[in-house]
Amino acid sequence: MSSEAVAQTSAKQCLIIAEVAQAHDGSLGTAHAFIDAVAKTGAHAIKFQTHLAAAESSHQEPWRVKFSKQDATRYDYWKRMEFSEPQWVGLQQHCAEKGLQFISSPFSLEAAELLSRVGVPCWKMASGEINNLPLLDYMIATKLPLLISTGMSPLSEIDGVVERVKSAGNPLTVMQCTSSYPSPPEAVGLNMIPVLRERYGCQVGLSDHSGTIYPGLAAATLGSEVIEVHVTLSREMFGPDVTSSLTTTELKELVDGVQFIERMRNSPVDKDKAAGEMAPMRKLFTKSLAAAKNLPAGSVVEETDLVLRKPGTGIPAEKLASITGRMLLRPIAQGDLLSLLDFETGPELTH
Repeated sequence: MSSEAVAQTSAKQCLIIAEVAQAHDGSLGTAHAFIDAVAKTGAHAIKFQTHLAAAESSHQEPWRVKFSKQDATRYDYWKRMEFSEPQWVGLQQHCAEKGLQFISSPFSLEAAELLSRVGVPCWKMASGEINNLPLLDYMIATKLPLLISTGMSPLSEIDGVVERVKSAGNPLTVMQCTSSYPSPPEAVGLNMIPVLRERYGCQVGLSDHSGTIYPGLAAATLGSEVIEVHVTLSREMFGPDVTSSLTTTELKELVDGVQFIERMRNSPVDKDKAAGEMAPMRKLFTKSLAAAKNLPAGSVVEETDLVLRKPGTGIPAEKLASITGRMLLRPIAQGDLLSLLDFETGPELTH
């Protein structure tokens, strides 16, 4: 998708973003392997995170999860996650070759400037950066679309960011996000998707950390324009986000499911027209009036003389009341379907 497509996703297609984040664990080769794997799933975009330790962190930063035995501090970890600008260019080019949009969340002004030089179709602002106004203003000044995660923000804070972006005219997507890893069902917050859409009058999305495909599928039924999920190559990979991630096999299931849901949402059914088109099938499955026993000519048919039997090619079952009390013009064998021609003419039978 071009930046214009990211800015205004087609009503017929939800943008699905595979979030690699730090799952590459600082390995450039693994980052490229993610691109190859995600490209096979049908996802539209792959998202990394661009960390420059000296520009975003300090040696006092605590661990969210102390998972790394090789990094003494969180700062050391961010340092190990850094890629050089040429390496980022290589990743961006690889994405282009595979038909994926290359997106990366910057965590400092310097990282945003680097990504501007590399080339991105839009900006994804992480939940923890939402009050970083210098970074936000830099993004706005590029005129690129913005996707804003809201995982740790009250509505009042989101209001201010949205107003800042909308007043500048940038295309905007507000992402419902829960910064819990993994997010339990009770914390996903699907109810916020229509709330955010009505409150801000813009595209909305779900940034999901549940580690399952279910919230993404549910968000698609609610018309979410963007769905972002963490991705891993294996449940046995190293890193703090593995439990919050989909495997690439699960990502493919999500993509297929969202596309199925989109086809349903974009194909409203005219029930009356559909029923007309099903007329031949209807005759196979509905029932007609039939003789419960041998009925001689001249018999006045009572309800006990009739049964309902397939197919629905004779007198419809709903005509039962209008048939009772009628005289047969010819004999009917037990089990045979009745015809209107078998009876004396009556006004009800001509309809």
